[in-house]
Amino acid sequence: MGWWKNLLLMRLLSSQVDFPNEKFYFNIYTYKFRMSMKKFFAPFVLTVAAVLSLSNQVLAADVENGERIFTANCAACHAGGNNVIMPEKTLKKDALEANGMNAVSAITYQVTNGKNAMPAFGGRLSDSDIEDVANYVLSQSEKNWD
Repeated sequence: MGWWKNLLLMRLLSSQVDFPNEKFYFNIYTYKFRMSMKKFFAPFVLTVAAVLSLSNQVLAADVENGERIFTANCAACHAGGNNVIMPEKTLKKDALEANGMNAVSAITYQVTNGKNAMPAFGGRLSDSDIEDVANYVLSQSEKNWD
C-alpha cells in the first residue's frame, strides 16, 4: 500500500462515524497507544516485582556479612551490643538514639573514623564491609541483641 493510501485510511479511521442514536469516535493513534501500553505494562510490573524481591535477598546477605565482620573486629569490645570500655555507650537501641547513632550513615562514620577509645577501621575494612556492619548493628539493636 502506498503512503497516500495509508494516510487516507488513517484519516477515515480517525474521523467521526455516525451510528444510530450515538456518535462513535475512533482514533487509530489512541488505539495503537493503548495496545503498546498493554504490551509494556505486564513485563514492567513483573520486572519491578523481581527487582524488589531480589533486593530483600541482597540486604539479608549484607547483614550476614556484617555479622561476620562484627564478630571478627568488634565483638571484643561490643559483645552482645554492650561496651566494655564505656558501659554507658552501648549498641542498644535506646543508647544509639540518645547518642545520635541510630542511622547507617552515623554508624558508618563512627566505624570509619573512630572516636575516643574506639579505633578507626577506615584503613582496615572496605567501605562496603563497614556499611554491612552498620546495617547489622541497626538490625540487632531493633531485636535488642537477642
